[in-house]
Amino acid sequence: MYDKLIEKEVKLAVIGLGYVGLPLAVEFSKIRSVVGFDINSKRINELSRGNDTTLEIEKHEFKSLNIKFTDSISEIQESKIFIVTVPTPINEKKLPDLEPLIAATKSISGILKKGDLVIFESTVFPGATEDICGQLLEKESGLTLNQDFYLGYSPERINPGDKDHKVANIMKVTSGSTQEVANIVDKLYSSIVSAGTFQARSIKVAEAAKVIENTQRDLNIALINELAIICNKLNIDTEEVLEAAETKWNFLSFRPGLVGGHCIGVDPYYLSHKAISMGYKPEIILSGRKINNSMGVYIVEQIKQLMYEKTISFTNINVLIMGLTFKENCSDIRNTLVVDLINKFIDVSFNVEVFDPLVNHNKAFLDYGISPIIRPTKGKYDVIVLAVAHDEFKKMSVSDIKAFGKKKHVLYDVKYLLNSKDVDGRL
Repeated sequence: MYDKLIEKEVKLAVIGLGYVGLPLAVEFSKIRSVVGFDINSKRINELSRGNDTTLEIEKHEFKSLNIKFTDSISEIQESKIFIVTVPTPINEKKLPDLEPLIAATKSISGILKKGDLVIFESTVFPGATEDICGQLLEKESGLTLNQDFYLGYSPERINPGDKDHKVANIMKVTSGSTQEVANIVDKLYSSIVSAGTFQARSIKVAEAAKVIENTQRDLNIALINELAIICNKLNIDTEEVLEAAETKWNFLSFRPGLVGGHCIGVDPYYLSHKAISMGYKPEIILSGRKINNSMGVYIVEQIKQLMYEKTISFTNINVLIMGLTFKENCSDIRNTLVVDLINKFIDVSFNVEVFDPLVNHNKAFLDYGISPIIRPTKGKYDVIVLAVAHDEFKKMSVSDIKAFGKKKHVLYDVKYLLNSKDVDGRL
């Protein structure tokens, strides 16, 4: 089995070609033939034409790819290795939504063969890979886990929009359903990851490691968000406080902001869900989420106070939001908390326009009912909010940004793009 599965001639399929799956498929295609599968026909068509709307892969990179893009499950049935990279979001009740993962697993079960290896990269709570996906594969295929087919888990660590930290130079955690399989999975990823691999003792350990990585970051930012609220009440600048604190060697550097996205804003709920199912209700984890989810309301209240201080009437207010994505320099709008900010402005009857040069306008409308503008109108806005730190915004001068505002306006900087002296308020 070991010799067969690590051979480069063995067909490998990547299921799910989004921000995680496509870069992974590209990296594997440098050394072996890859089939990239996605149920979204539109996505397959654009990739087949050499166009990636996620902006993770440059157009020129497609020319040398050894990848067959398909939305037909029959096109991957001859593969021996299946890597699942579908999203694992949360629902409206903040509970894990495993429907995409279950659907992908069922699709694989229909073509699963003896000796096949199924590796999951999707973020899940500990136990999900074996207890949910593994059992579903057994039930649907009639095959037996660790006898007829095998499981691996290697959590994704892709950082959307980051051109420096890519698949090959981010250390990969690997695991398998048996020790032999764990060795195979580790060997497989070692062939494309120059940064090295870390083989976890079990799949559950690897699953838990993934969710606590982002949970820890979420909590750290929640602490800084709470600090920002306190600093504002004390009338001192949060950034100045952080710069002073960072002179100590072991102070952890974080900045306040809107914490959304498909990882940091989601993973804590996966861990909490599993903990609650085991009879323990997390306190700190959920408190951190509560703080981070409340920042949109807090920012709007701060802006309203600044408007009052500048004697700006609350009638027929035009607001410009610069940035819609959940983070800088990427087009991903999944679970972006900028939407919370927009909705809070709408709740107080402000007119809101959103400008983000990286966002797919059709997707923004389909997902959130938001129609981004092509370009802001000079002299139109009573409030300007720098919500996302895109490089394109950083290149703009203070006067360029202020030119969008009326003679009397509020400029609020969520992401510290500008100096404190150049803005009316910031976290």
